Amino acid sequence: MSETLVDRYDALLIDLDGTVYRGEEVVPGAVEAVAKAREHGVGIRFVTNNASRSPQAVADHLLELGFDTSVEEVSTSSQAGAAMLAERLDRRSTVLVLGTKALEAEVLKRGLVPTDTADGAVAVLQGLSMDLGWRELAEAAVAIRSGALWVACNVDATLPTERGLLPGNGSLVAALKTATDQEPLVAGKPATPLLQQAAKDLGAQRPLVVGDRLDTDILGAVNAGMDSLLVLTGVSTEEDAQALPAEQRPTYVGADLSALHRLP
Repeated sequence: MSETLVDRYDALLIDLDGTVYRGEEVVPGAVEAVAKAREHGVGIRFVTNNASRSPQAVADHLLELGFDTSVEEVSTSSQAGAAMLAERLDRRSTVLVLGTKALEAEVLKRGLVPTDTADGAVAVLQGLSMDLGWRELAEAAVAIRSGALWVACNVDATLPTERGLLPGNGSLVAALKTATDQEPLVAGKPATPLLQQAAKDLGAQRPLVVGDRLDTDILGAVNAGMDSLLVLTGVSTEEDAQALPAEQRPTYVGADLSALHRLP
């Protein structure tokens, strides 16, 4: 039997938005491609920059779409961001959380105390929330200007949905960067903490990063020293990839996740 792409790797670190689903709609063929990869004995980890949902909510959504998975296979930028803070702060430190209740929960799991005000906050953790407004950003600006450690779960400028591209966490991070003249530490792709932790959790020696965005998924793989597959079901195109310097291009390009089961 001829070797297919998936046979070269021991784990798949698979992006979600734009790669396996778009909003509430599954990408055609994605369920079957992931199931077939499991049959090869490859480790699976769904790795998402979206910090607005809890890992369990992500797993539940995948199950609803037909994927055979569990919360143990989900890695989110909210988990990675909270872990970064826990490594740098004393236990019970107060963290101003810009995001959803799911992000607050990750902060609590790490022994830190979430708050919604700048008073007493020694850090700011920023993730996407559809309800985030000026008052919350203002509190974060005060905290950051006062010296609080700032961690962004991700800096995705846009979020793919069934309605098209909507503002992502990076757009709101950009507002705070403008207001504070500061740069955050970043947990999600294209920074390396999220991908490295996912690979470590799987015990992977040869992981393949799979995603639809050159500026997050593929650049994250490059930064982490991992091979990558760009799928053309979301944001980036093959022409976009070819326009990049050679060292920043994906290792492979495929129309969708079925490329995993073809000859490289």
